[in-house]
Amino acid sequence: MAAPQMQRSVPEILENIAFNLTQIVRAEFRLAKSELKEGAEKVAGPGTMLGAGVALAFYGLGFLLLAAVYALSLVMAGWLATLIVGGVLALAAGILIGAGSTKLKRVNLTPDKTMRTLEEDVQWAKQQIK
Repeated sequence: MAAPQMQRSVPEILENIAFNLTQIVRAEFRLAKSELKEGAEKVAGPGTMLGAGVALAFYGLGFLLLAAVYALSLVMAGWLATLIVGGVLALAAGILIGAGSTKLKRVNLTPDKTMRTLEEDVQWAKQQIK
């Protein structure tokens, strides 16, 4: 025996579609939120490296200024040693800043999964309306 077909009215169908779309939009917002949180976690490491590079750059500048003071008050060997230390710190800072900014450029903060599922949802909604 075949099951009887239920006939739904147009308002019931539209109400069902509206409810489903509401649930889909809420799910998309939850997905987008989790993807953005993931992206923020990815940025934390390179951001810390960039911050460390900036801190070392300040130390390098400090040593270079100290070298200038030694140059005026001490023998050549004293300021030359300080200038070398300052130059090495400045070089290390440049390397850290370059590495950190390169890694930050590689981080993709676009919520790809959300965009993909939104496209699928639009296709689904179009099929439901037909």
